[in-house]
Amino acid sequence: MEYTLLNQVDSPKDIKGFSLEQLRTLCEEIRHYMIECCAINPGHLGSSLGAVELVVGLHYVYDASDDKLVFDVGHQAYAHKIITGRRDAFRHNRQKDGISGFPKRSESEYDAFGAGHSSTSISAALGFAEAAKLLGTGDKSVALIGDGSLTGGLAFEGLNNAGASRTDILVILNDNNISIDRNIGAIHEYLLNITTDPKYNKAKKQVWDRLGDSRLRRTVQNMVVKAKTFVVQGSGGDLFEAMGFRYFGPIDGNDIVQVVETLSRLKALGGPLLLHALTKKGKGYAPAEADQTIWHAPGQFDPETGERIKSDTGISRYQDVFGHVLIELAKMNPKVVGITPAMASGCGMNRFSEEMPERFFDVGIEEEHAVTFSAGLAAGGLKPFCNIYSSFSQRAYDQIIHDVALQDLPVVLCLDRGGLVGEDGATHHGCYDMAVYRTIPGAVIAVPADEVELKDMMYTAMNLEHGPFIIRYPRRYGEGLAWKEHAFSEMELGKGIRLLDGTDVAVIAAGPVAYRAVEAAKSLKEKLGWNPAVYNIRYIKPVDEELLREVAERSSVVVTVEDGTVSGGLHGAVSEYMSSLDVPLRVRAVGIPDRYISQGTQDELRHECGLTAGCLEEVFRQEKDKIDKKNKKVLEN
Repeated sequence: MEYTLLNQVDSPKDIKGFSLEQLRTLCEEIRHYMIECCAINPGHLGSSLGAVELVVGLHYVYDASDDKLVFDVGHQAYAHKIITGRRDAFRHNRQKDGISGFPKRSESEYDAFGAGHSSTSISAALGFAEAAKLLGTGDKSVALIGDGSLTGGLAFEGLNNAGASRTDILVILNDNNISIDRNIGAIHEYLLNITTDPKYNKAKKQVWDRLGDSRLRRTVQNMVVKAKTFVVQGSGGDLFEAMGFRYFGPIDGNDIVQVVETLSRLKALGGPLLLHALTKKGKGYAPAEADQTIWHAPGQFDPETGERIKSDTGISRYQDVFGHVLIELAKMNPKVVGITPAMASGCGMNRFSEEMPERFFDVGIEEEHAVTFSAGLAAGGLKPFCNIYSSFSQRAYDQIIHDVALQDLPVVLCLDRGGLVGEDGATHHGCYDMAVYRTIPGAVIAVPADEVELKDMMYTAMNLEHGPFIIRYPRRYGEGLAWKEHAFSEMELGKGIRLLDGTDVAVIAAGPVAYRAVEAAKSLKEKLGWNPAVYNIRYIKPVDEELLREVAERSSVVVTVEDGTVSGGLHGAVSEYMSSLDVPLRVRAVGIPDRYISQGTQDELRHECGLTAGCLEEVFRQEKDKIDKKNKKVLEN
């Protein structure tokens, strides 16, 4: 496809002179360009395809150099990136040294506020609005939020405050009637009630059919937008009005003419405004429209056929292991239940939801609620396995302490996507969990090194009557072990194992990186006839003090290796204990440094953080050389 109009757009100012018909063509070109780029370089395609007209309309009506356009999560922002000077850079979206997959303040003057996690846009946009009022700039403030993100508690806190403030702010609700997984909850039902109201839709169809595609039809559309609130109130459409917002819509969010005309009118109004826009996730690409869940983030695909390019390694992902084992445990124990905040397919719980729907709870994008709800289930006599992506679990830190740990409730928290996640970048890396949750008294933090250990740790957690029991594991394939054939076995709390015997240097590893440490040690033995001792710690809390004493007695240098922050995690636990011993011992840390790690493939980022087998081999060699030099000096003296 020739990008006749798109190639003319290097900033939002370049679209200001386009006609409405040219805007329609521009939207088609943007969609095609997204599909072309994402087929080779995967990203969050479906949501962005559905939001093209909304984004183009916003940039056409508003001036993003001054006005603040705030995106929620950022899954809808690809069109925004493409028309704000990053068209060519978008071919390297989510790649190392490329642009972020999410809005990022340091990346562009047009990225008013960073995003990555859900439900933040309304609060941030209100902050911009209040700042503009106090400073007298006259800048407009707009929040674009999806119906899935609207279920998050923070979104309602923002709505409540914005409505009470009476400050000028526009909230655009992008309602595509589907989140990553099936949308859940009363808010979804409420929005569906509005958009399916028979009185409104019957009248609308009759009018549209008679008018056809004409100027008069668009005039009537404008009248309907102004008057429709009175129609939908009988269906509960006054929720937003009750919160202090003037409600407008629903409009067709994929009709660029209607979007531009509506935004132009709303721009002149004051106070808290909410525009309800109906869009189709995956709009303009048949495969994405047909399966909106898979095409949220489809991976590589053939843009002509829509056929997804899958890599079959023959090895199970940790997510597959979790889902399979949860079903096995539930068959063994009728008290086992599964909870997820809208990530059933991502975490591997979709099969569980199909086989045991009465014991499956998808609470929507509500991590805090998911934890406290799980605490209630546990207090009620059940055994909840609550699966939350590690980076999202940060939101529920208070609930983990206050509602689970303080009450010693047996909630199993499975933190998926622990460590370096990859292309989603800094907002999604699950690198803080070990450090953050290690501060909680009574918590157990289990870090499986492989699929078998994940299986056994889940089994161990099921049989405990105290909590929280936290299991963190990565988003990746396992080590290829025969975990399905492995019989369940309890893993003693706070006990690690020695994987390799060695001399001088002891390596203590947490998680799958233990296998990379073993690879490095074996390589050194082959090349130099020497290898360090390698230990798999298994538990960050309680830490294996007996193992650490053994290490202190046999070694002069300890290297801790973890797919998490070196501040406070495994390195912190080992250093704290070693400092209590009266031994001359040096502890070196290998892990994620004290800075934010950008996007890239997992392999690229592991290399950046020194977590590959090759990097570890060099670290071990350095430490051995230091010991040899020190010993040589002693002999010379």
